[in-house]
Amino acid sequence: MRVYFATGNEGKFREAEEVLSRYGIEVEMVDLDYPEIQSDSLEEIAVWGVRWCVERLMEPVFVEDSGLFVDALNGFPGPYSAYVFDTIGNEGILKLMEGVEDRSARFLSVVAFCEPGGKPVTFTGEVRGRIAEEERGEEGFGFDPIFVPEGDRRTFAEMGVQEKCKISHRTRALERFAEWLVARRGR
Repeated sequence: MRVYFATGNEGKFREAEEVLSRYGIEVEMVDLDYPEIQSDSLEEIAVWGVRWCVERLMEPVFVEDSGLFVDALNGFPGPYSAYVFDTIGNEGILKLMEGVEDRSARFLSVVAFCEPGGKPVTFTGEVRGRIAEEERGEEGFGFDPIFVPEGDRRTFAEMGVQEKCKISHRTRALERFAEWLVARRGR
């Protein structure tokens, strides 16, 4: 079974490949550079993106959109995480968190899948944790060096891909997608 993953992010692709291969699903990365709408809803962003991609690719395709939601910052950066990372990065988030005691945060992921002529379906995953005091680790990408998942002392960037893929928000969304896809194909 093969699906296309519309992304230009090698890190996301490696994680998707790691998770979906467990279900016998082959993933092919396709960088369509789809436009991303601005919305307060990750689901809305992902659904719009997958519709755009399936119309151009005409193959079963999925997209993944995720965001870091920091409690003390009223959920910021949330669905604007990519833009915020590109503009102020991890250093900017750490600066905003200076002197803040409540460092709780969560990562949320939405996977949207669509086949030609079909309707998009979405799958979500979440992991709670906290914002570290400083950047730590060389693995991962994005906000991984400042996010410490619940039950661990290390940031995502201090874990390897396989270890991160046991607990991440993206893994949880991808597992739900894979289970649905395998069950659907088995009918």
